[in-house]
Amino acid sequence: MARYKPLGKKLRLAKKGRQTRWAPFWIVPKIAGVGKKIHPSAFTAKKRSWRRTKTGE
Repeated sequence: MARYKPLGKKLRLAKKGRQTRWAPFWIVPKIAGVGKKIHPSAFTAKKRSWRRTKTGE
């Protein structure tokens, strides 16, 4: 990838990075119920890693 990125591309890549973060910790009891021990990444809609899957940019 180029060292200097256009602003539009940088913003798109930043959005993709935010979409792959874990859900907030308070989502787990809200969705699964209090007392459940489920990892917050289970509630992340788009699971993508920079190693596995590319964004198409």
